[in-house]
Amino acid sequence: MTGTSGHLPPPCHVAGPEGPWDEVQERIEETGRAVVHTTWGQWLTSALLDPGLRALLGRDWPRYRQHPAPAGRLSFAVSRVVVKHTVAAALQVPPSALDLAYLPGGRPVLRGLGTELHMSLTHTDELIVVGVSRVGPIGVDAEPAARRVSFELLRDHACTPEEAELLAGLPDGERTDRFLRLWTLKEAYTKALGQGMRRRFAAFGFRWDESGAAVLADDADREWSFATHLVQERFLVSEAHRRSARAEADAPGVPVAPPAEPGPVPSPAPEAVPGPVPDPLPDARVIGFPGPRGPGGR
Repeated sequence: MTGTSGHLPPPCHVAGPEGPWDEVQERIEETGRAVVHTTWGQWLTSALLDPGLRALLGRDWPRYRQHPAPAGRLSFAVSRVVVKHTVAAALQVPPSALDLAYLPGGRPVLRGLGTELHMSLTHTDELIVVGVSRVGPIGVDAEPAARRVSFELLRDHACTPEEAELLAGLPDGERTDRFLRLWTLKEAYTKALGQGMRRRFAAFGFRWDESGAAVLADDADREWSFATHLVQERFLVSEAHRRSARAEADAPGVPVAPPAEPGPVPSPAPEAVPGPVPDPLPDARVIGFPGPRGPGGR
């Protein structure tokens, strides 16, 4: 199939458990996928005061209670609540009816659905981003836009020779910004593959088409779609998505089977400690990748 690289819509901002969820449900119905962004602070009070929190966390309740750091415990609880509400909106079922499990490395999956539903979770500072897809693998990654990542230190690990050459020719500030955006794209792609940091980033590369969209260099059939957006004017959020062959035959609106009975839960990766609560989020805007110079500027 021909992909839609660079034309993925910006993430939906959902300010709390009550929504709004209409846009998320519309995107699932129309495209089979949606990405949600929020902050742990915006959900914190509602989540912790919910009398049904224990039932909502389910098998994650012991991990929540046993987390050694108070801030990490709160971040863990809120991120799982956001995941469950997002998936519930996608499937139009109650959040408490869902049960999460984890693959090696910590990637969440929904029990009983196998490859019927794909999800990805990332958080950085106070930002939480959840991607859900019923039509193929999805990966999301986020970084503060102001984060300084050393191109000189990481170029051999993160870049193909072609990418390194393009970035090396840029002024220092622009190179740093574009390298960070390239990094989030590679993180999102490897998460969609279920590999994360286990795959060396220099083993695959990106190019940019005539519209400035990021394209996987060896993806001749354009099966993958990519986009980077700036949310809250200070976080980069990248998404990678591959529409599955099965999805070509099935309309996105076809209901997904209900989750099956839960089984044992593997241990996930440790949680990061959240940062301070931000101001309300403005609309997201897209980050383009113009011209042949490499991952694009603002």
